Amino acid sequence: MRHAFALGAAASAVAVIVAGCGSSGSSSTRSTATAAASSAAQTSPAYAAATPASTPKSGAAGAVLISTKHDKLGTILAAGPKQMTVYMFEGDRGAQSACTGACTQVWPPVSTTGEAKSGGGAMAADLGTITRSDGAKQVTYKGHPLYLFARDGDKGDAYGQGVNGFGASWYVLSPSGGKVDHS
Repeated sequence: MRHAFALGAAASAVAVIVAGCGSSGSSSTRSTATAAASSAAQTSPAYAAATPASTPKSGAAGAVLISTKHDKLGTILAAGPKQMTVYMFEGDRGAQSACTGACTQVWPPVSTTGEAKSGGGAMAADLGTITRSDGAKQVTYKGHPLYLFARDGDKGDAYGQGVNGFGASWYVLSPSGGKVDHS
């Protein structure tokens, strides 16, 4: 009973935070983000606790591994030992992150305390970092700041693909650095 109450409270809190984030986008954009957040909170107890600090890192010197994996979307980029799907945000301009505040609760930035490492089909020359407004180092690939989606729980998940939230759309990336969009 206590777990159900805590999960319900977390879902409500996330929905309020996301709904209140404000955007110059349409109400359907905010509704999509709110629905995604509410759904995520209901399906993943870890969702409400997702923060940039929960971004996967490798054990070696705090460096995150960016690699590739194969799934229904094709060959896409992944982060960390669990190979979690990474996303780019069309709201970002250049190598500057536009995802701040409540956005980072739904879309935690892929951060690192060391240099990002590459594996699989990910190219080391395409990796970089930016410094976020809070001082954290966020990993970039071909200039795109990288994010996770809080609803994704394992290697096979890519629930954030094509989601329109926080003013723009989110897409997985191919090893070439381009967004994967099959619509």
